[in-house]
Amino acid sequence: MHFKNITILGDGAMATVCALLLDNKGASVTIWGHDTEHIDQMIQTRTNERYIPNVTIPNSLKLTADPAVASDEANLIVNAIPTQFIRSVWQSFAEHIHADTPVVSVAKGIENDTLLRPTQIIADVLNDNPDRAPRPLATLSGPSIASELARCLPATVCSASDDEQFAAALQVAFTTNWIRVYTNPDLLGVELAGATKNVIALAAGIIDGLQAGINAKSALLSRGLAEITRLGLAMGANQDTFFGIAGVGDLATTCFSPEGRNRTAGELLGKGKTLQQVLDALPGIVEGVPTTRSVISLAEKFRVEMPITQAIHDVLFNELDPIEGITRLMTREPKEERVG
Repeated sequence: MHFKNITILGDGAMATVCALLLDNKGASVTIWGHDTEHIDQMIQTRTNERYIPNVTIPNSLKLTADPAVASDEANLIVNAIPTQFIRSVWQSFAEHIHADTPVVSVAKGIENDTLLRPTQIIADVLNDNPDRAPRPLATLSGPSIASELARCLPATVCSASDDEQFAAALQVAFTTNWIRVYTNPDLLGVELAGATKNVIALAAGIIDGLQAGINAKSALLSRGLAEITRLGLAMGANQDTFFGIAGVGDLATTCFSPEGRNRTAGELLGKGKTLQQVLDALPGIVEGVPTTRSVISLAEKFRVEMPITQAIHDVLFNELDPIEGITRLMTREPKEERVG
Protein backbone atom coordinates (compact mmCIF):
# COMPACT_ATOMS: atom_id res chain seq x y z
CA MET A 1 0.00 0.00 0.00
CA HIS A 2 1.16 3.50 -0.85
CA PHE A 3 -0.82 6.53 0.28
CA LYS A 4 -0.56 9.37 -2.21
CA ASN A 5 -3.80 11.27 -1.52
CA ILE A 6 -4.68 11.56 2.15
CA THR A 7 -7.66 13.20 3.84
CA ILE A 8 -7.56 14.22 7.51
CA LEU A 9 -10.97 14.50 9.13
CA GLY A 10 -10.66 17.08 11.91
CA ASP A 11 -8.95 20.44 12.28
CA GLY A 12 -7.54 20.18 15.81
CA ALA A 13 -3.94 19.94 17.01
CA MET A 14 -3.36 16.26 16.23
CA ALA A 15 -5.07 16.57 12.85
CA THR A 16 -2.77 19.45 11.96
CA VAL A 17 0.35 17.64 13.13
CA CYS A 18 -0.53 14.51 11.11
CA ALA A 19 -1.18 16.66 8.05
CA LEU A 20 2.15 18.45 8.37
CA LEU A 21 4.03 15.17 8.78
CA LEU A 22 2.39 13.51 5.77
CA ASP A 23 2.71 16.64 3.62
CA ASN A 24 6.40 16.83 4.45
CA LYS A 25 6.79 13.23 3.27
CA GLY A 26 5.37 14.12 -0.15
CA ALA A 27 1.73 13.08 0.10
CA SER A 28 -1.11 15.25 -1.20
CA VAL A 29 -2.96 16.10 2.03
CA THR A 30 -6.35 17.69 2.66
CA ILE A 31 -7.64 18.77 6.08
CA TRP A 32 -11.41 18.82 6.52
CA GLY A 33 -13.10 20.72 9.35
CA HIS A 34 -16.77 21.19 10.17
CA ASP A 35 -16.38 24.84 11.19
CA THR A 36 -16.30 26.86 7.96
CA GLU A 37 -15.20 30.01 9.78
CA HIS A 38 -12.23 28.22 11.37
CA ILE A 39 -11.20 26.63 8.08
CA ASP A 40 -11.39 30.01 6.31
CA GLN A 41 -9.24 31.53 9.06
CA MET A 42 -6.66 28.75 8.63
CA ILE A 43 -6.62 29.32 4.87
CA GLN A 44 -6.09 33.06 5.28
CA THR A 45 -3.44 32.91 8.03
CA ARG A 46 -1.90 29.51 7.21
CA THR A 47 -1.89 28.78 10.96
CA ASN A 48 -4.14 26.95 13.44
CA GLU A 49 -4.01 29.46 16.28
CA ARG A 50 -7.07 27.98 17.99
CA TYR A 51 -5.49 24.60 18.71
CA ILE A 52 -1.76 24.66 17.95
CA PRO A 53 -0.34 28.19 17.65
CA ASN A 54 2.98 29.21 16.14
CA VAL A 55 2.91 26.43 13.54
CA THR A 56 2.93 27.38 9.85
CA ILE A 57 0.66 25.45 7.48
CA PRO A 58 2.36 25.19 4.05
CA ASN A 59 0.47 26.23 0.90
CA SER A 60 0.75 22.68 -0.41
CA LEU A 61 -1.66 21.49 2.31
CA LYS A 62 -5.29 21.89 1.27
CA LEU A 63 -8.09 22.91 3.67
CA THR A 64 -11.84 22.55 3.17
CA ALA A 65 -15.20 22.27 4.91
CA ASP A 66 -16.77 20.39 1.98
CA PRO A 67 -17.06 16.59 2.53
CA ALA A 68 -17.11 15.88 -1.21
CA VAL A 69 -13.92 17.86 -1.85
CA ALA A 70 -12.19 16.32 1.16
CA SER A 71 -12.85 12.72 0.17
CA ASP A 72 -12.27 13.09 -3.57
CA GLU A 73 -9.51 10.72 -4.71
CA ALA A 74 -8.42 9.94 -1.12
CA ASN A 75 -6.71 6.56 -0.76
CA LEU A 76 -6.28 6.97 3.01
CA ILE A 77 -8.50 8.73 5.53
CA VAL A 78 -7.14 9.77 8.94
CA ASN A 79 -9.87 10.14 11.57
CA ALA A 80 -8.98 12.92 14.02
CA ILE A 81 -12.53 13.65 15.20
CA PRO A 82 -13.22 13.59 18.98
CA THR A 83 -14.85 10.26 19.78
CA GLN A 84 -18.32 11.49 20.76
CA PHE A 85 -18.63 13.28 17.38
CA ILE A 86 -17.23 10.55 15.11
CA ARG A 87 -20.64 9.06 14.31
CA SER A 88 -22.28 12.29 13.17
CA VAL A 89 -19.28 13.38 11.08
CA TRP A 90 -18.88 10.01 9.39
CA GLN A 91 -22.59 9.85 8.63
CA SER A 92 -22.15 13.01 6.55
CA PHE A 93 -19.11 11.49 4.80
CA ALA A 94 -20.39 7.96 4.19
CA GLU A 95 -21.76 8.58 0.69
CA HIS A 96 -18.47 10.16 -0.45
CA ILE A 97 -16.11 7.39 0.68
CA HIS A 98 -15.06 4.59 -1.64
CA ALA A 99 -15.76 1.07 -0.42
CA ASP A 100 -12.08 0.10 -0.33
CA THR A 101 -10.59 3.29 1.19
CA PRO A 102 -8.64 2.36 4.36
CA VAL A 103 -9.04 4.38 7.56
CA VAL A 104 -6.67 5.05 10.45
CA SER A 105 -7.94 6.76 13.60
CA VAL A 106 -5.96 8.89 16.04
CA ALA A 107 -8.98 9.52 18.30
CA LYS A 108 -8.88 8.24 21.89
CA GLY A 109 -12.17 7.49 23.57
CA ILE A 110 -15.21 5.23 23.84
CA GLU A 111 -18.61 6.25 22.54
CA ASN A 112 -21.30 6.75 25.16
CA ASP A 113 -24.35 4.47 24.90
CA THR A 114 -22.86 2.08 22.29
CA LEU A 115 -19.51 1.60 24.13
CA LEU A 116 -17.80 1.32 20.74
CA ARG A 117 -14.18 2.28 20.09
CA PRO A 118 -13.37 4.78 17.29
CA THR A 119 -12.67 2.19 14.58
CA GLN A 120 -15.81 0.30 15.58
CA ILE A 121 -17.92 3.46 15.27
CA ILE A 122 -16.53 4.09 11.78
CA ALA A 123 -17.20 0.49 10.71
CA ASP A 124 -20.72 0.73 12.13
CA VAL A 125 -21.50 3.93 10.21
CA LEU A 126 -20.04 2.76 6.91
CA ASN A 127 -21.85 -0.59 7.20
CA ASP A 128 -19.59 -2.16 4.62
CA ASN A 129 -20.92 -4.91 2.38
CA PRO A 130 -20.37 -8.22 4.22
CA ASP A 131 -19.71 -9.94 0.86
CA ARG A 132 -16.60 -7.78 0.29
CA ALA A 133 -13.23 -8.06 1.96
CA PRO A 134 -13.29 -5.99 5.18
CA ARG A 135 -12.14 -2.37 4.90
CA PRO A 136 -8.68 -1.96 6.48
CA LEU A 137 -9.05 -0.14 9.81
CA ALA A 138 -6.30 0.87 12.23
CA THR A 139 -5.40 3.17 15.06
CA LEU A 140 -2.24 5.21 15.56
CA SER A 141 -1.68 5.71 19.27
CA GLY A 142 0.99 6.29 21.88
CA PRO A 143 2.65 9.07 23.89
CA SER A 144 2.19 11.83 21.32
CA ILE A 145 1.70 15.38 22.61
CA ALA A 146 0.80 17.40 19.52
CA SER A 147 2.84 20.48 20.42
CA GLU A 148 5.97 18.34 20.83
CA LEU A 149 5.35 16.55 17.54
CA ALA A 150 4.98 19.94 15.85
CA ARG A 151 8.49 20.79 17.09
CA CYS A 152 9.81 17.48 15.75
CA LEU A 153 10.77 16.21 19.21
CA PRO A 154 11.40 12.44 19.38
CA ALA A 155 8.32 10.23 19.87
CA THR A 156 7.13 6.66 19.42
CA VAL A 157 3.64 5.42 18.55
CA CYS A 158 1.91 2.17 17.60
CA SER A 159 0.20 1.34 14.35
CA ALA A 160 -2.39 -1.24 15.40
CA SER A 161 -4.68 -3.15 13.06
CA ASP A 162 -6.21 -6.56 12.46
CA ASP A 163 -4.77 -6.17 8.96
CA GLU A 164 -1.03 -6.79 9.25
CA GLN A 165 -0.28 -5.35 5.80
CA PHE A 166 -2.17 -2.13 6.56
CA ALA A 167 -0.39 -1.69 9.90
CA ALA A 168 2.96 -2.09 8.14
CA ALA A 169 1.99 0.42 5.43
CA LEU A 170 1.05 2.98 8.07
CA GLN A 171 4.37 2.32 9.79
CA VAL A 172 6.13 3.38 6.60
CA ALA A 173 3.82 6.35 5.99
CA PHE A 174 4.22 7.90 9.45
CA THR A 175 7.86 7.05 10.26
CA THR A 176 10.32 9.94 10.21
CA ASN A 177 13.74 10.49 11.75
CA TRP A 178 11.95 11.80 14.86
CA ILE A 179 8.89 9.50 15.02
CA ARG A 180 9.39 5.76 15.41
CA VAL A 181 6.34 3.63 14.64
CA TYR A 182 5.87 0.08 15.94
CA THR A 183 3.21 -2.27 14.59
CA ASN A 184 0.84 -4.05 16.97
CA PRO A 185 -1.86 -6.61 16.07
CA ASP A 186 -3.92 -5.77 19.19
CA LEU A 187 -6.32 -3.14 17.85
CA LEU A 188 -8.70 -3.64 20.78
CA GLY A 189 -5.99 -3.22 23.40
CA VAL A 190 -4.34 -0.18 21.82
CA GLU A 191 -7.63 1.69 21.41
CA LEU A 192 -8.78 0.75 24.90
CA ALA A 193 -5.48 1.86 26.44
CA GLY A 194 -5.67 5.19 24.63
CA ALA A 195 -9.19 5.82 25.90
CA THR A 196 -8.82 4.72 29.51
CA LYS A 197 -5.56 6.57 30.17
CA ASN A 198 -7.50 9.84 29.83
CA VAL A 199 -9.62 8.85 32.83
CA ILE A 200 -6.52 8.20 34.94
CA ALA A 201 -5.07 11.50 33.70
CA LEU A 202 -8.07 13.32 35.18
CA ALA A 203 -7.22 11.69 38.51
CA ALA A 204 -3.55 12.68 38.14
CA GLY A 205 -4.58 16.27 37.58
CA ILE A 206 -6.78 16.23 40.68
CA ILE A 207 -3.75 15.10 42.70
CA ASP A 208 -1.78 18.02 41.23
CA GLY A 209 -4.59 20.43 42.05
CA LEU A 210 -4.72 19.19 45.64
CA GLN A 211 -0.90 19.27 45.87
CA ALA A 212 -1.01 15.69 47.13
CA GLY A 213 2.55 14.99 45.97
CA ILE A 214 4.56 12.83 43.59
CA ASN A 215 4.27 9.71 45.79
CA ALA A 216 0.50 9.83 45.42
CA LYS A 217 0.70 10.49 41.70
CA SER A 218 3.08 7.60 41.05
CA ALA A 219 0.87 5.29 43.09
CA LEU A 220 -2.10 6.47 41.06
CA LEU A 221 -0.31 5.75 37.79
CA SER A 222 0.65 2.20 38.82
CA ARG A 223 -2.75 1.31 40.28
CA GLY A 224 -4.49 3.01 37.36
CA LEU A 225 -2.51 0.83 34.99
CA ALA A 226 -3.57 -2.23 36.99
CA GLU A 227 -7.28 -1.51 36.63
CA ILE A 228 -6.95 -0.55 32.95
CA THR A 229 -5.18 -3.86 32.34
CA ARG A 230 -7.87 -5.83 34.21
CA LEU A 231 -10.53 -4.34 31.97
CA GLY A 232 -8.49 -5.02 28.85
CA LEU A 233 -7.92 -8.66 29.74
CA ALA A 234 -11.62 -9.13 30.50
CA MET A 235 -12.45 -7.74 27.06
CA GLY A 236 -9.92 -9.96 25.26
CA ALA A 237 -6.96 -7.61 24.79
CA ASN A 238 -3.31 -8.61 25.05
CA GLN A 239 -1.69 -7.85 28.43
CA ASP A 240 1.59 -6.86 26.77
CA THR A 241 -0.16 -3.93 25.07
CA PHE A 242 -0.80 -2.23 28.42
CA PHE A 243 2.88 -2.48 29.38
CA GLY A 244 4.07 -1.04 26.06
CA ILE A 245 4.20 2.44 24.55
CA ALA A 246 0.47 2.55 23.78
CA GLY A 247 -0.29 1.59 27.39
CA VAL A 248 2.01 2.70 30.19
CA GLY A 249 3.96 4.97 27.81
CA ASP A 250 0.91 7.00 26.84
CA LEU A 251 -0.43 6.86 30.40
CA ALA A 252 2.76 8.34 31.89
CA THR A 253 2.92 11.13 29.32
CA THR A 254 -0.71 12.10 29.85
CA CYS A 255 -0.46 12.03 33.64
CA PHE A 256 2.72 14.10 33.91
CA SER A 257 2.63 16.49 30.95
CA PRO A 258 1.61 20.05 31.87
CA GLU A 259 0.15 20.39 28.36
CA GLY A 260 -2.29 17.46 28.59
CA ARG A 261 -5.90 18.65 28.42
CA ASN A 262 -7.23 15.85 30.62
CA ARG A 263 -4.59 16.32 33.31
CA THR A 264 -5.20 20.06 33.24
CA ALA A 265 -8.95 19.52 33.62
CA GLY A 266 -8.32 17.33 36.65
CA GLU A 267 -6.01 19.94 38.17
CA LEU A 268 -8.74 22.58 37.91
CA LEU A 269 -11.20 20.18 39.55
CA GLY A 270 -8.69 19.62 42.35
CA LYS A 271 -8.49 23.39 42.84
CA GLY A 272 -12.21 23.58 43.42
CA LYS A 273 -13.63 24.39 39.99
CA THR A 274 -16.90 22.80 38.93
CA LEU A 275 -16.94 20.49 35.92
CA GLN A 276 -18.79 23.08 33.83
CA GLN A 277 -16.29 25.78 34.77
CA VAL A 278 -13.47 23.47 33.72
CA LEU A 279 -15.04 22.62 30.37
CA ASP A 280 -15.73 26.28 29.67
CA ALA A 281 -12.13 27.22 30.47
CA LEU A 282 -10.39 24.71 28.17
CA PRO A 283 -10.29 24.79 24.36
CA GLY A 284 -11.35 21.64 22.54
CA ILE A 285 -12.81 18.46 23.98
CA VAL A 286 -11.74 16.92 27.28
CA GLU A 287 -12.12 13.32 26.08
CA GLY A 288 -11.67 11.79 29.53
CA VAL A 289 -14.95 13.24 30.80
CA PRO A 290 -17.41 11.41 28.51
CA THR A 291 -15.07 8.42 28.34
CA THR A 292 -15.37 8.01 32.13
CA ARG A 293 -19.08 7.26 31.71
CA SER A 294 -18.30 4.65 29.05
CA VAL A 295 -15.54 2.97 31.06
CA ILE A 296 -17.82 2.62 34.09
CA SER A 297 -20.39 0.95 31.85
CA LEU A 298 -17.73 -1.41 30.47
CA ALA A 299 -16.54 -2.21 34.00
CA GLU A 300 -20.09 -3.14 34.98
CA LYS A 301 -20.62 -5.15 31.80
CA PHE A 302 -17.43 -7.18 32.22
CA ARG A 303 -17.59 -7.23 36.04
CA VAL A 304 -14.22 -5.59 36.55
CA GLU A 305 -13.35 -3.66 39.70
CA MET A 306 -12.09 -0.14 38.81
CA PRO A 307 -12.02 1.92 42.01
CA ILE A 308 -10.05 4.87 40.61
CA THR A 309 -12.35 5.18 37.62
CA GLN A 310 -15.38 4.93 39.91
CA ALA A 311 -14.01 7.71 42.11
CA ILE A 312 -13.42 9.95 39.10
CA HIS A 313 -16.93 9.21 37.86
CA ASP A 314 -18.36 10.27 41.21
CA VAL A 315 -16.27 13.46 41.28
CA LEU A 316 -17.42 14.37 37.76
CA PHE A 317 -21.06 13.42 37.92
CA ASN A 318 -22.10 12.77 41.54
CA GLU A 319 -20.56 15.81 43.27
CA LEU A 320 -18.01 13.78 45.23
CA ASP A 321 -15.42 16.08 46.80
CA PRO A 322 -11.95 15.22 45.34
CA ILE A 323 -10.44 14.99 48.84
CA GLU A 324 -13.16 12.52 49.85
CA GLY A 325 -12.40 10.57 46.67
CA ILE A 326 -8.75 10.18 47.67
CA THR A 327 -9.75 9.23 51.21
CA ARG A 328 -12.09 6.58 49.84
CA LEU A 329 -9.29 5.06 47.77
CA MET A 330 -6.76 5.16 50.62
CA THR A 331 -9.10 3.49 53.12
CA ARG A 332 -10.13 0.55 50.98
CA GLU A 333 -9.69 -2.90 52.50
CA PRO A 334 -5.99 -3.94 52.62
CA LYS A 335 -5.07 -6.55 50.03
CA GLU A 336 -2.19 -8.11 48.09
CA GLU A 337 -0.92 -6.10 45.12
CA ARG A 338 -2.22 -7.46 41.84
CA VAL A 339 -1.70 -6.26 38.30
CA GLY A 340 -3.86 -7.68 35.52
